[in-house]
Amino acid sequence: MMSEVLEDTSGLPSVTVIIPCFNRGAFLRQTVDSALAQTWRNVEVIVVDDGSTDDSAQILDAYGDRIRVLTHPGRENKGQSASINLGLSSSTSDYVAILDSDDWWEVDKLRVQVEFLESNPKIGLVYCNGYQVAEDGTRKWRMYSDDHQEHSDPARVLADCYFLVPNNSLIRRAVIDETGGFDESLRAAQDHDMAIRIAEVAKIAYLPVDVFNYRRHDDSISKKNTRLRWSNGFIILDKASNRYPYRPREIRKRRAVLHFRMGQVLMSERALLRAGARFLLAFINDPMRGLRVVTGRERISAPSS
Repeated sequence: MMSEVLEDTSGLPSVTVIIPCFNRGAFLRQTVDSALAQTWRNVEVIVVDDGSTDDSAQILDAYGDRIRVLTHPGRENKGQSASINLGLSSSTSDYVAILDSDDWWEVDKLRVQVEFLESNPKIGLVYCNGYQVAEDGTRKWRMYSDDHQEHSDPARVLADCYFLVPNNSLIRRAVIDETGGFDESLRAAQDHDMAIRIAEVAKIAYLPVDVFNYRRHDDSISKKNTRLRWSNGFIILDKASNRYPYRPREIRKRRAVLHFRMGQVLMSERALLRAGARFLLAFINDPMRGLRVVTGRERISAPSS
């Protein structure tokens, strides 16, 4: 019987894939399998089980030594930020990719991004296109239009969380080290906070290739934590304005968005007077955009978008 010949990956830049997981048994296999199936071979997959109470632990056990599974002391549920940071502290790779436990990648995702960053040493993060998909995996729409461009402008990232640190990005380890990891005090919007801090210290690039699938469903973090996400947005904005020389107009425009989103949340909760006060604050902070919204010239998305 011939012994298995192991592929030599020692000369290739290394990638750590970190998958934070809490009760994602329904989707977890597809997520982990997509990380293991990457055509870039020097990849370590770390899954951080954040105190799951479903069958996630049993699913992960079945992978054996193909992945590393980490847990917090006492299997405590500490949130996505703490879980990602645990994975980061347990690896020393050249690059880091983070994948939410209900999403998945196409097989060339890491290869495309590693090769780009290896050829462009001044770029600290690269992200790609992909699809938003329904709970059953059916593709709904592409995340970015054909004319999407990346300007590597921190103010644009502050204004809109338009790329995903989990899922569609690959980040240099040195950039992660400089930003200091994810903010564990945030249980929502920590991804936007991290994207802002990365944009403040590193150049960002975009590749128009479809390599990831972003699943939206009723139990997703972005839908369950809508109120907390926008509430945390004010905390993130205050920290950013104290840390980086954004122009006052840029701060006001982001504050307007946050007030508007909180108004939408309050409307859904039928707190109409409080919602009206938020909409008024949004208009005061950005009257030109307020007029576009009022006159129907700007499309309004749901607050969980």
